[in-house]
Amino acid sequence: MQIWKRNLLVCWFGMFVTSVGMSQLAPVLPLYIKQLGVHNSASIDQFSGMAFGITYIISAIFSPIWGRAADKFGRKPMLLRASLGMAIVIGWMGFARNVYELIGLRALQGVITGYGTACTTLIATQTDHEHAGWALGTLSTANIAGSLLGPLIGGFIEDHFGLQNVFLMTGALLLIAFVATALFVQEVFSRQNREALSSKEVWNIVPEKSLTITLLVTFFILTLAMYSVEPVITVYVAELSKNADHIALLAGMVFSASGLANIIAAPRLGRLSDQIGAQKVILGALIVAGLIFIPQAFVHHPWQLMILRFLLGLAAAGLTPSVNTLVKRITPDSLTGRVFGFSMAAGYLGVFGGSVFGGQVAAHLGVRYVFLMTGALLLINALWVYVKVYKKLNLQQETIYMKSKIL
Repeated sequence: MQIWKRNLLVCWFGMFVTSVGMSQLAPVLPLYIKQLGVHNSASIDQFSGMAFGITYIISAIFSPIWGRAADKFGRKPMLLRASLGMAIVIGWMGFARNVYELIGLRALQGVITGYGTACTTLIATQTDHEHAGWALGTLSTANIAGSLLGPLIGGFIEDHFGLQNVFLMTGALLLIAFVATALFVQEVFSRQNREALSSKEVWNIVPEKSLTITLLVTFFILTLAMYSVEPVITVYVAELSKNADHIALLAGMVFSASGLANIIAAPRLGRLSDQIGAQKVILGALIVAGLIFIPQAFVHHPWQLMILRFLLGLAAAGLTPSVNTLVKRITPDSLTGRVFGFSMAAGYLGVFGGSVFGGQVAAHLGVRYVFLMTGALLLINALWVYVKVYKKLNLQQETIYMKSKIL
């Protein structure tokens, strides 16, 4: 097997497991907090929100720091650090004695994350140009699959093996990812900067500042859009369903539909971006995704919502790989880890912001307005991408083509 393919295989497994580790707590968190001695329902809700959200906020802060370390020491050491650290911390959560220890460990989990940043940087820098889009598209499915299946895995383990084993089994999987990374991931790394640059110095030498800002904001918005409906899906399905039975199952199927479609389409759209240009794929995906969000506000049955969510997943599958491909293209290799760290931070903020945004809009305006406002946000972002990214990169491609014709 070629080295880049082997790296991709191991990194896919590692990103899947770390994503499961980030998301598997959602369905079992209230139960575990109650087991830790909190019995007031309002306090359980409050502590659950703190414990779930704090990991993403802290991760957003530390992702650029670990990106800097990846550029300084190499990407493989960051993979080993993150996988081993998360294995220990998540396993330790199974032995928490009170809710404050659990929240502290979730915060520590946010500090030591960085596996995704290092994986993306490693695959982007160690894969040849012809296969980069496909490789990054395939890698993005690991994060999506882990986020999608994490709550299901957590709920299944809790139901069959007990709450404590949710953490112990996830920690064991992360330990396997650590061993696989140590044995099979191969990186050719040469440090290009003797001194680690500050964030200001990095920004000063980023060649495409306007493009970079647009891509980071786009990644934040698309992540926010995908997670804006998470707090309201169950409520919306209950509103649409004539039968009160199996609401949780129906909601899970509706939420999973977009993730399943994303997994199917992401590698294909990644390959398409290699062929026609990532800027074309990202613009088309933003427009289609924005348009598909709108009719979700007007459905009358859960199956209609499920179909639209599946179509949304097909369109959204082109977004993350295209953003990563463009970031790789416009960023010098010596800064790739730092910039991907900023990108991951934007994604973590999008997860947190999307949950808050969806909940607040639903509370003040109604569930249907979540879909309308999210669709409008994606369409506005598409217009910005057209002006700042699409037109500029297409002009560059045409200039290169004309020069090659003259030569």
